[in-house]
Amino acid sequence: MNPESINSSEVKKPRFGKFTRIFGPGLVTGAADNDPSGIATYSQAGAQFGYGQLWSALYQIPFLIAIQEACARIGAVTGKGLSAVVKEHYNKKVLVSVVLLVVVANTINIGADIGAVASSLQLVINLPFVFFAIATALVVVLLEVFVAYRNYAKILKWLALSMLAYPITALIIKEPWGEIIHATLFPRFEFSFAYIFIVVGVFGTTITPYMFFWQASQEVEEEIEGKILEEGGKPSLTKQFVSNLRIDTTVGMIIAEIVQWFIIITTATMLFANGITNIDSAADAARALEPLVAGFSNAGQIAKIIFAIGVVGLGLLAIPVLAGSAAYALSEAFGWREGLYKKFGQAKAFYGVIIVATLVGLLLNFIGVDPIKALIFTAVFNGISAIPLLFIIARINGRKDILGEYVGGRLSKTFVWLTFSIMALSGLALFYTLLF
Repeated sequence: MNPESINSSEVKKPRFGKFTRIFGPGLVTGAADNDPSGIATYSQAGAQFGYGQLWSALYQIPFLIAIQEACARIGAVTGKGLSAVVKEHYNKKVLVSVVLLVVVANTINIGADIGAVASSLQLVINLPFVFFAIATALVVVLLEVFVAYRNYAKILKWLALSMLAYPITALIIKEPWGEIIHATLFPRFEFSFAYIFIVVGVFGTTITPYMFFWQASQEVEEEIEGKILEEGGKPSLTKQFVSNLRIDTTVGMIIAEIVQWFIIITTATMLFANGITNIDSAADAARALEPLVAGFSNAGQIAKIIFAIGVVGLGLLAIPVLAGSAAYALSEAFGWREGLYKKFGQAKAFYGVIIVATLVGLLLNFIGVDPIKALIFTAVFNGISAIPLLFIIARINGRKDILGEYVGGRLSKTFVWLTFSIMALSGLALFYTLLF
């Protein structure tokens, strides 16, 4: 089947169905950006600095869209994941070093996310933490390893609806919207280690390496599923496919930043305003809301449950994305057969990475390592490790010998290089404040 016949068959289907089918890797990646570690980082920003970092949700949007659109386009045009493209055109030692950093950070994130999902479920259902943690890990592994990609992609898209929990929670609470809008539009900076540390953490958990690898590889999976890429071949792209890719990515990233905005609003209003300036996890943020919400009967209980449900839904979406992106990155770097469209027996090393990363993450909750307290440090670590990757992506985005007619335009190149520059400057500012 060629892409032209696919497009002509879609015309006959209902417009709404055709519209929803546009959304895939971009929407899922955007939702995964608000995983429990992201929720904890944004909640800490709200609890520690009130509305002082709301501006980050607005001003990150063009940079997040630019870098994720570039990664998606690289995967779609080359028919290869990001690791495979970097290995083919750049230094393999640099790639392996970055990939190993990403795998370590992802594994810690998986452990923290499993712990956050289990703790959040406990807020709703009175069962032991151990039960929920093991059940979460098993559900994720079984779905990712044994469910066909077509069905699995649909599950992830439905789980993305969990993002609605945070706008709903914010709207339950009485908010000073005038002050919020002002803080969003007019940034307020503090040149202190604590402030810059959280800013780098927010940037690191938003513009994060695992998203680069995941979205590029998922575009390849979509091409294989849509029969416009045979394994080992060259993609047969259409202008419509690339246009849909950009719509999917843009909408997914804008929604991700809106959700971040609402999380900071909620925790700033309820925690910072009531003197709670430090939290350990996303579940702690949900738990802290209950005694503080006022305005109507059972509002606190409702806000806590909705916030917790969002943590669970986005955790179940993000954990497989974290494990999957580690598997894509490692497999492509070392030349292993990879892809969720393959069965377990066809890509044992790829699925082995998913299983091992998930189980190691699970174990972190039981061997004395506290992955929850490592969340913001992991976000900062991601922000630092993203810098060399952003430089390489910016270079690829401008190379016509790799991307051909789909090389990045002037706007894309400008914002991708700006993303690299801002992340690098943030990292330098962090080290400067730490030293001086």
